[in-house]
Amino acid sequence: MQLTQFTDLGLRVVMYLAAAPADSTPRTKTVAEQLHISYAHTTKVVARLSELGVVTTRRGRGGGLAITELGRVATIGWLTRQLEGDGETVECDGAKPCPLRNGCRLRKALREAQEAFFSSLDGVTVADLAKSKIEPVLLTLIQPTP
Repeated sequence: MQLTQFTDLGLRVVMYLAAAPADSTPRTKTVAEQLHISYAHTTKVVARLSELGVVTTRRGRGGGLAITELGRVATIGWLTRQLEGDGETVECDGAKPCPLRNGCRLRKALREAQEAFFSSLDGVTVADLAKSKIEPVLLTLIQPTP
């Protein structure tokens, strides 16, 4: 299974914020620059993470991003499900429906495989990822905000 770029970026942003010092509130632009992702994509990802209650955002002077307690304890499986959405792995009912769809078992098998993939990530939290061997790498990316 391949994750969308949106989900990949969302997971990176959350890991970055989880590894940041508790009093740190980097700006979206800083996070985008540090993670080498476009500012436009980062703002969309941050907006979705904020809707989910995983990060908080504050505008203006002294503003920035911070991970919430939910963000720290959220499982990667839950967060991935939220960012990926409810879409099917295969599209059987598109503009030209697949002629095999009535007797095909592939759709169900792929749906079950997708859920098994997500379930395998349910045992890992964002905090677990931020406390792994990658923490020193994440911390070197975090620069004090002016």
